[in-house]
Amino acid sequence: MAKLIQSAFSDEYSQDVVEQCKALNGYGIEYTEVRGVDGKNISVLTKEELTKYKKTIADYGIKVSSIGSPLGKISLGDDMDAHIELAKRIFDTANELSAQYVRIFSFYLPEGKTREECKGQVYDGMERLVTLSQRFGVTLCHENEAKIYGESPEKCLEMMTYFGGSLKAVLDMGNFVLDGYDPMQAYEMLKEYIEYFHIKDSLYAGAIVPPGKGEAQIQAILNKYKAEGKKDTFITLEPHLQTFAGLNALVGKKFDNPYKYENQQVAFTDAVEKLRELL
Repeated sequence: MAKLIQSAFSDEYSQDVVEQCKALNGYGIEYTEVRGVDGKNISVLTKEELTKYKKTIADYGIKVSSIGSPLGKISLGDDMDAHIELAKRIFDTANELSAQYVRIFSFYLPEGKTREECKGQVYDGMERLVTLSQRFGVTLCHENEAKIYGESPEKCLEMMTYFGGSLKAVLDMGNFVLDGYDPMQAYEMLKEYIEYFHIKDSLYAGAIVPPGKGEAQIQAILNKYKAEGKKDTFITLEPHLQTFAGLNALVGKKFDNPYKYENQQVAFTDAVEKLRELL
C-alpha cells in the first residue's frame, strides 16, 4: 500500500518564509511545494535570495517536495526562447533545493484558436521543456488547469502517452471539477502517469471549498490510489480558500462561496484540519 506524504503550498499561509516554516512545523508537515518566497516567485530569486531561502528552510527542518513553477503558463504567442531561459533557471533552482519535481502547465491558447490548431505549437514547446529537464535530471509534472491545452483528462492523457513517461501528471481533482470534468474518471484515465497530487476541493458551481466539502472526490481517489499505488507519493495542499482572487475570471463563473475566512492563516489551518479528517 502506498504511503501519502503531506506537503503544502505554504505561501498560501504567509508570504514570509519564516512564518511559512513555523506554520509547517506547527502542523507537523515536513515538505513544501515552493512557489512564493517573501513575496517573490521562486523563478526570479537571485543567487543570494535562494541561498538565504535554502538556509532558512533547513533551519526549520523543511524540505522541498516540488518547485511550483509558472512554466507553461504563457500564451503560445509569447516569447518561447525567453521562457526556455527561465526554465533553465528554474531547473537549476530545483537542483539547488534537491527537488526532484517541477510543476508545469501546457500553455494558454491564443484567442479564437482551437486545441487542434495549436497542437503542433504546444508540442514544440513541451518538447523543449521535457528535453531540457532531462539535462538537469528533474521530472516535469503537468498540472491540469482551465484554458490551457491540457485542461481535460483526454488532453492530459494524450500528452503523457506522447512523451512515454518523460512527462508525469500532478493530478488536481479540484481543477477538474471547476472545469466540468469527472475527477474519478480523470484519475482512472491518468493513474499510470500520476507522480503526485494537489489537494484542492471545489464545486461544479464554481466555488473552491475546504478538502472534503466539495465534489472533487478527494477521499475516494486517495483511498483508491493508496490501495493501487506502487510508491509513496506527495499530496500537496493547495487550498486556494482565501488567496485566489482571480478564480472567477479564470473559470468564467460567478458564485458566492459558502466558506469565508477572516484571513489566510485561518483558511489554511481549516484546510489542513479538513484534509487530516479525510486521511
